Amino acid sequence: MISLATDFGSPYPAAMKGVIRRETDAELVDIAHDLPRGDPRAAAFWLRFVLPEFPPAVHCAVVDPGVGTDRAAIVVRAGRHAIVAPDNGLAMPPARALAAATGDGMDDFDVFEIDAADPASATFHGRDVFAPMAATVRAKAWDSAVGVDDDALASLLDLTPLSPTDGYVDLSLPEPTVERDAAGEPATIEGEVLVVDGFGNAITNVPGGLVRDFDRLLVNDIGPVPVVRTFGAVEVGARLVTVGSHGFLECDVNDGRGADAFDLAPGAAVRFVPA
Repeated sequence: MISLATDFGSPYPAAMKGVIRRETDAELVDIAHDLPRGDPRAAAFWLRFVLPEFPPAVHCAVVDPGVGTDRAAIVVRAGRHAIVAPDNGLAMPPARALAAATGDGMDDFDVFEIDAADPASATFHGRDVFAPMAATVRAKAWDSAVGVDDDALASLLDLTPLSPTDGYVDLSLPEPTVERDAAGEPATIEGEVLVVDGFGNAITNVPGGLVRDFDRLLVNDIGPVPVVRTFGAVEVGARLVTVGSHGFLECDVNDGRGADAFDLAPGAAVRFVPA
């Protein structure tokens, strides 16, 4: 299969699908086309969460505020998957997650730069660069039994528009800062909101394991707020903190928008203090 993830909305992804269909009959799976506009880091967070759930596939991910500039375009072989994306860092967190999840001696990644000279449009590389390359990788560097294996990797090296590179843009999601008390327990956790999802949940970079022993937290001096496993553990309209399915702390409201209730937005600082 080939998965597609963009911030394009509609109808631009349809043009990408048309290009791919001219070259391959691979199954096309839409991950999302409403990723946060122009935010590669948010895209990286969501793809790191979603892509490891897939069997081996080619993933075409385009959130590209630098389209038409001198930023490069890349293919990343990650485990038995391939990611085709602009070289702005968005591919790297999901690539590491895919490589770590694969095993079988394929728990690493390789990066190739695409020779994307003179695309038809300076503003739609999703159609003119990334979709054609995703189709090419699927058609010429794919083993239907295992995905991208060692032989397929050699095929990637043989593709004339690709060359190995170690000069790619790296991106890592920020780590929280933890101050501990005399007993070694977290006393203050300084984090950051990575994304706000469609429900209004403010998802932070704080791993849930840091608060596993606490029942309540102050969140930027709001609270104390209960730390619960489910939304239904509090009354409708009440604030809560929970560990989402991605493994990070969320600031939420039962049947409401946590981002509004906690006055949080992507990039905002957030401080958790056990109460």
